[in-house]
Amino acid sequence: MNRFPPRDSRLIDAMEELPVTPYQGHVWRVVREGRDPCQGSSAGNRWDTGQFEVLYTSLERRGAIAEMYFHLKAGQPVFPSKLRYTLHEIEVSLNGIYDLSDRHLLARLGVDIANFGRLDYLYRKAEYPTCQQVGEAAHFLGSMEANDPSGILVPNARYACSNLVIFCQHTVPDQIEPVKDHGLVDWAELR
Repeated sequence: MNRFPPRDSRLIDAMEELPVTPYQGHVWRVVREGRDPCQGSSAGNRWDTGQFEVLYTSLERRGAIAEMYFHLKAGQPVFPSKLRYTLHEIEVSLNGIYDLSDRHLLARLGVDIANFGRLDYLYRKAEYPTCQQVGEAAHFLGSMEANDPSGILVPNARYACSNLVIFCQHTVPDQIEPVKDHGLVDWAELR
C-alpha cells in the first residue's frame, strides 16, 4: 500500500505555471567523513518522499552546517562529540530548477510557513508532508531536458539562506562536481 496520497492535480497545475531557470554555481554539503559528497539518497526528508534520490545542498557554507547540526543533535541536550563530518564545496550546473525560495510562493503551494523549520526535532516530520508533496510534484515534472526542472531552490529551515535540492535521476555526473573538501566541520561555531 502506498503511504503517499495521489498527486494533487491543482499542485501540478500551479507548478507547471512556474518558470524553469538554469542554475549554475557553487553549493555546500556536509557529509560523514569518507562519504562521497555528490552521492544522493532517498531518505524521505523534507523535500523527498523517499521514492527518488536527492542531493541536499545549501547555497551558503553555514547553511549546510546548520542543517546537519540540527539532525546530529537530534533533540538531545548534549551534542555527540565523536562524530566526524566534512564540509564540501560542489560546482553545480543544472539545465533547470524551480525557484521556490519565496515563502509566499510556498504558502500558495500548500506549505505551512508558520511552522516551517520551527518544530522541535522529535516533531519535525509533522511539517514534512506538504513539503514532500511539493518536492515530489517537482520531481514528477522534471527530467534532464532543458525546460524541465532537475532541482528546486527552497528556503533553508535552519539558517537564513536557500538550499538547492537536486533530483539525482534528472542529472548526469558532470553536472555535479566536487570542488574542494574543506575538512572536518568545527561544530563549535554553532553552539
